[in-house]
Amino acid sequence: MHREDDIDSLREELLEMVADHLTPVALRYGYSDVPLETNIKWRPQVLVLGNYSSGKSTLINEFLGADIQSTGQAPTDDSFTVITYDDSPPPGTFVSVTEERDGKYLLNDPEFPFEMLKKHGDRFAAHFRLKKVNSPFLRNLAIIDTPGMLDSITERDRGYNYQDVIGDLAQIADLVLVLFDPHKAGTVREAHISIRDTLPARTFEDRILFVLNRVDECTSLSDLLRVYGTLCWNLSQITGRKDIPTIHLTYSPRATVSPTDGVEGDTGYLHYLENERVELKKAILQAPRRRLDNLATFVETHGERLSHFLEALINYRKESLLFRVKYALAGLFVSLLCGGATAFAISASVGIPHGSMLGTGGAVAGGSLVLWMTVLLKYFTSMWHRNRLRNLDTLTTLENQTRSDTWQAIREFVSAYLNKTRGRFPLAEVKQDYADVRAVCDKGAREIRETIHELLKVTQEKPPATRGSIFTLRPFRG
Repeated sequence: MHREDDIDSLREELLEMVADHLTPVALRYGYSDVPLETNIKWRPQVLVLGNYSSGKSTLINEFLGADIQSTGQAPTDDSFTVITYDDSPPPGTFVSVTEERDGKYLLNDPEFPFEMLKKHGDRFAAHFRLKKVNSPFLRNLAIIDTPGMLDSITERDRGYNYQDVIGDLAQIADLVLVLFDPHKAGTVREAHISIRDTLPARTFEDRILFVLNRVDECTSLSDLLRVYGTLCWNLSQITGRKDIPTIHLTYSPRATVSPTDGVEGDTGYLHYLENERVELKKAILQAPRRRLDNLATFVETHGERLSHFLEALINYRKESLLFRVKYALAGLFVSLLCGGATAFAISASVGIPHGSMLGTGGAVAGGSLVLWMTVLLKYFTSMWHRNRLRNLDTLTTLENQTRSDTWQAIREFVSAYLNKTRGRFPLAEVKQDYADVRAVCDKGAREIRETIHELLKVTQEKPPATRGSIFTLRPFRG
């Protein structure tokens, strides 16, 4: 119990750190449209993806112990369904849906971390819903079921950008299950895009589990091995990797039916897959424990991205100021040259007083300088700004893969901010924000990891009176 209290305490302080130090910067510079902590303040989440026939709903029903989601061979549900726990029914009550709410409720209730999904529009909201279920399996986590992936459907057909929605949900999920079935061990177009592009860009590899579901439909062990080999080959082609990730094998005993096509199969091999089913269930139930590590990774990732973002802005502003200084000095030189040339021309004329010569030369020099500073310098600066945006990748050093990955994540935000401000923003303020974010990255992230490590050593017998704040990082700015 005491360890759980410590974990809760650390979780709250992590949220406070994000709210105090990262969110203000993220909102100020357009890095995020919503407070960053809204993405992580809710319970652990498991996102379930897969082809339309992969058995997502069947597997979810197996875990929940009741027929909560509709199932069938053809696509049966085109909604994103958030399934969460309801503890109001008394113990022993039959597992069922106790409450359903629509997408508008989910998107606007601050209890849930889905505010960022509003950008996907009303068509998406119409295909987004909440189910509360009194299943003990959901006591410490929530499951998000998704529409089955298809080959022929396009984003226009759905009315919203499916891959963008998947990416946003994967970003806040603690675990992502990607399901396949024996009949489509190859991958359909939407699954191919999700595995190759969307998931790698929006979540981390260790949060993704590949699952070969409905293995009870293989007629024999050799049939299962052929299906498994086909899936391995297809995944290697999509990911481009030689080391294929672990593929979990599972099925739903409560949904298993006898063959109806007259083909008798030898399914004795299923006995040897019980440990696979147990391990998969255990991995899903570990989502709450992964939550703390994922929160720490969230702080580190967004801290590094924001600091890289601000570093790029600082470099841009320094280059801009240097350019303006050089061109201002060039303007001064040109104006003096124009004034001197004018004075020299006047001195060559007969009958022009010496004072008039100097006055006229000074006026020409002053007028040239004013013209340069008010018109030409603005024109040259605008040209420099456009050219700098075309060569944005040279704005920061990308000396290693980590820096390159971070830059790819924030490059468009940098471009959007520079376009919006036209490169005019206070350098001193950006430097102060950079110092604050770097303090989170350098000091806060280190203390987070140290605290998590120490939590593993905390015994349940530790008296509550000896426990204070387990996380000592305090605000860096007043």
